[in-house]
Amino acid sequence: MSDRGGGGSRAFPGRRKGGGPPVNKKLVLAYSGGLDTSVAIRWLKDQGWDVIAFTVDLGEKKDLDAIQARALKTGASAAYVADGRAPFLQLFVWPSLQAGAVYEKEYPLATALGRPLIAAMMVEVARREGATAIAHGCTGKGNDQVRFDVTTAALAPDLKVVAPVREWDMNRDDEIEYATKHGIEVPATVRSPYSTDENLWGRSIEAGVLEDPWAEPPAEVYTWTRDPRDCPDEPTYLEIGFKHGVPVSLDGKPVDPLQLVTDLNRIGGDNGVGRIDHLENRLIGIKSREIYEAPAAVLLLQAHQALEDITLPKEVARFKDIVAQQWAQMVYDGLWFSPRPRASSSCGAWASARRPRSRAGCTTGS
Repeated sequence: MSDRGGGGSRAFPGRRKGGGPPVNKKLVLAYSGGLDTSVAIRWLKDQGWDVIAFTVDLGEKKDLDAIQARALKTGASAAYVADGRAPFLQLFVWPSLQAGAVYEKEYPLATALGRPLIAAMMVEVARREGATAIAHGCTGKGNDQVRFDVTTAALAPDLKVVAPVREWDMNRDDEIEYATKHGIEVPATVRSPYSTDENLWGRSIEAGVLEDPWAEPPAEVYTWTRDPRDCPDEPTYLEIGFKHGVPVSLDGKPVDPLQLVTDLNRIGGDNGVGRIDHLENRLIGIKSREIYEAPAAVLLLQAHQALEDITLPKEVARFKDIVAQQWAQMVYDGLWFSPRPRASSSCGAWASARRPRSRAGCTTGS
């Protein structure tokens, strides 16, 4: 198997071998390795689709080898795993940091920034594999369905978008029963009361007791940040260096983006920085109580704001507030590839991916 890499090459090395003759009804599925998308592989195959699984690493700390193997075992004809961490930071996070983008003055847009990258990379794989559709495991209640749908429509309007969870008539218990009946391996069958998502820029937690806005979040929802009562009594000092509005050094030493964000998540979390409790207005028109952990994002956004306070004239600073608000709304609404940010100028620098593996498990040739 080729390594995951972190470079900026747009081309995905290798092509899938095996798996029988080409199939015209082919799609690329955003595959997380969880219950929904594992069931989706079999469900889509039953609908006549040849399924290619695609998983991208944005810093979730998952066992990507196990996820890739599970996709093939479940019935995917090929499985891609890509390292998207470097382009995620450089092409999506840094421009939003420069804009000072925070949704509703609270949310640093972690998940919202990751979805357009994933969808764009899926379009690349679909073109590579000759697929006619992409698929995702989003429900009809959240924002992510819109982000996947809109990004695909912007970059590849000819591709169909299939959303199995919006189409099938199954709840979680039904899905577990379906998985058991069809021999689908899933990580666990006991449901956590919370729904979580994470990448390098932040972690989100929702559902369960958190749906009650009067309920204080229980300690168990936090994994990145210490309770402030358990933090050191002495302050921790950091010096963050910027060049053209982008962070480039920590405590006077040059540091690459991945290491910088990783270090700030650890240091900030150890000092209780980055906990956000937000009653959020979702894109689809409902409110949702969200808990976020984003130590690096909070530290960098505050440091960047301090830099602007020193350097920007009064009129520019006031105009910048308007730009920041509009940028945050645009990202939240899934409009990254709309004309306004002109983000399409950077869409040729995606991450490198592992060579796909066939269902038989062999590595493809170059």
